[in-house]
Amino acid sequence: MGGTMDGTKQRRRGNTRQRIQDVALDLFAEQGYEKTSLREIAEALDVTKAALYYHFKTKEEILVSIFDDLTQPILDLIEWGRRQPHTLETKQEIVRRYSDILADAAPLFRFMQENQATVRELRVGETFKERMQGLRDIMIDPAARMVDQVRYTSAIFTLHAGMFLLQDLPGEAEDKRKAALEVALDLVAQAHRGATGTA
Repeated sequence: MGGTMDGTKQRRRGNTRQRIQDVALDLFAEQGYEKTSLREIAEALDVTKAALYYHFKTKEEILVSIFDDLTQPILDLIEWGRRQPHTLETKQEIVRRYSDILADAAPLFRFMQENQATVRELRVGETFKERMQGLRDIMIDPAARMVDQVRYTSAIFTLHAGMFLLQDLPGEAEDKRKAALEVALDLVAQAHRGATGTA
């Protein structure tokens, strides 16, 4: 499930719809969703506004399509997790896979982090919240103590923190991602020990 951001972009350059998504996301991240117009997206693509309209009628349609495409792996992971036993190995694999998903869709998650107010007002905000709740539900054991439920949930958000809060610190992005993953896996192990009463 690995792959780099550049590799994702390379695979996505194949068709016009995906080129529109990539250029729009770059512009949304660079100057903000509200300040980006369909005309600017068309100009950046070197196409007419009518050509852009053939694929998308509004900015929100573009953003929703980006969100749906790049977060589909979260839905796939939730479905996979629901079919697995509630073991430590399963939960650690969920965390590893989610770390890969974040890396593969890094531009989208950065955009969402930096445009939280806008995202909350759009349909993608509620959809993302539902996906995070689905991810939480395959991680936690409802019978676990609250402190262990918080640890399971915190493992997910440790990966987010690794992407956003560490980005301006010195060091390689991949090293920061691995460090965040190590901490997240440790939180899952602690929660599992607490939930099962093992030492």
